[in-house]
Amino acid sequence: QVQLVESGGGLVQAGGSLRLSCAASGRTFNSYRMGWFRQAPGKEREFVASISQGGGFPYYAESVKGRFTISRDNAKNTVYLQMNSLKPEDTAVYYCATKIRGSYYSTTVEDFGTWGQGTQVTVSS
Repeated sequence: QVQLVESGGGLVQAGGSLRLSCAASGRTFNSYRMGWFRQAPGKEREFVASISQGGGFPYYAESVKGRFTISRDNAKNTVYLQMNSLKPEDTAVYYCATKIRGSYYSTTVEDFGTWGQGTQVTVSS
């Protein structure tokens, strides 16, 4: 069983950058495709990005494509989300999760299993 802990959130001005980290415990981390999701107040949790077990085949939501980069370091059991050119609409709690079912590029919350506690990202205008 994998446990996930996100970090790296904070307050940043529009146009700025942040790098989120998601540290996993457990020996099976590299058997999971990993995803990042976010949830803004009053809104449903939405897909942001995912990456394959080996660190390839990234997939992004249209809203973040070209600005965010997902990566992972299996030696460190960590997945990252580099966020550049941040916008106020990126403000949300960001979660990482393990993909446990569904199609390879699934963006559905229900296809992801273990979740972290989330890290708050606030982008001021």
